[in-house]
Amino acid sequence: MRLILDHKDLTDSFFEDTRLLGIMAPVKDYQFCWQLNNLFGFDFRINNDIEIQLTRKQRHYFFAVYEFAEKYNSLVHYLYNNQFDGEYLLPEFKHLDFLWLLKGDVVSDYALLQLINSLRTLKGVQLVVELTDEKIRNKEHLVF
Repeated sequence: MRLILDHKDLTDSFFEDTRLLGIMAPVKDYQFCWQLNNLFGFDFRINNDIEIQLTRKQRHYFFAVYEFAEKYNSLVHYLYNNQFDGEYLLPEFKHLDFLWLLKGDVVSDYALLQLINSLRTLKGVQLVVELTDEKIRNKEHLVF
């Protein structure tokens, strides 16, 4: 008897109660995190345990993930690098440099809009958009 892992169910449960932003900001990830930490009072840190690894064309690609957990609720922020060495974590969004996943608690439309508007004030940020499930073809790449 063989058991088959259902990636769709796994992916769907991972994305339950999440919000995802796409950010165009052609700056280094550590510089961007420093700006976010200063603006919001966050403490984004790289988490090598959840780094995303993909293999394409017999090469390995490593996409850094930064993490910040809020103190007084269960909301966790994950900032993914969308590019590594000419490859993309979400190839359908090649124009985006970062993906910001909010997971673990409900984020209201108002709170998300405030976050988006604050992000747009950062130096180097050219675009901030919410990415909805229907727009994402390779969302299993974001599951860690």
